[in-house]
Amino acid sequence: MSKNNEKKTPLVVHLIAGGAAGFMESCICHPLDTIKVRMQLAKNIQRGATGKRLGFAGVGLKIIRNESFWGLYKGLGAVVSGIVPKMAIRFSSFELYKEWLADETGHVSTSSVFLAGLAAGTTEAIAIVSPMDLIKIRLQAQSHSMADPMDIPKYRNAPHAAYTIVKEEGIAALYKGVTLTAARQATNQAANFTAYQEFKRQAKKFQDMQPSEELPSYQHLMLGGLSGVMGPMSNAPLDTIKTRIQKSNTTGSGWVRFKVVTTEIFQKEGVRAFYKGLTPRLLRIAPGQAITFMVYEKVKAWLDLVTIKNNA
Repeated sequence: MSKNNEKKTPLVVHLIAGGAAGFMESCICHPLDTIKVRMQLAKNIQRGATGKRLGFAGVGLKIIRNESFWGLYKGLGAVVSGIVPKMAIRFSSFELYKEWLADETGHVSTSSVFLAGLAAGTTEAIAIVSPMDLIKIRLQAQSHSMADPMDIPKYRNAPHAAYTIVKEEGIAALYKGVTLTAARQATNQAANFTAYQEFKRQAKKFQDMQPSEELPSYQHLMLGGLSGVMGPMSNAPLDTIKTRIQKSNTTGSGWVRFKVVTTEIFQKEGVRAFYKGLTPRLLRIAPGQAITFMVYEKVKAWLDLVTIKNNA
């Protein structure tokens, strides 16, 4: 991959394309994330009225039955409000780090793509994802009925949740689990970008396409979905521990909280508990990444055409 053969895309293009992709992805896939969080936070196996163990579909139906359909969208405001800067940081920082890691001829090796993904994931985690994730999880963890106006939760919406958390626990509480969040995002984006770029390169090679040519949107959708499963498969335990830490009001250093939560999960629930919510997470992230890359590539291509016409 040579930077000499690629036009440098302005930051505003990454921001708009990434923001549009993130907005579409969050609106379509957020219910699966709510189900994943509920499964991860459940310290006992969730069972239905008949005593049968509930899977991700059962948990989703239980939320709808007890809290209305809109209960699946708890925490969406926190996600949407952070999605534009998050995606802008993800895509623009990835391109920036990739440019820094290129050799003197402009070639970017697969290992450099991996490192750029690691750095981009860490950057977005510290800047946006950690506080946004904590607020989202606190909102999603509430089991109030959204169909009953008299059932008033502790956190009414994302801004109110942020205000309440800072007031009661201090601003540092928004960064609970930041190390694990950074580790999760870093591994996610390293695997995600590396797989996607390699899949895209191989797809163009197989179809005898030039590097400058763009794949059809349906192929971006498929390749994005395939690359999206890589991160969750590698870091599921980290995600579960992070979710428990962010939900709890436990005090102490990050390491103390990590030890307390990890030990509690292992002793009380067993090793399998570290993989709670993996199925809905895969079902959330794989189509989410498919949508993200497809929309991103399409919007970026449109904006590139507009830029070329304006510069002509």
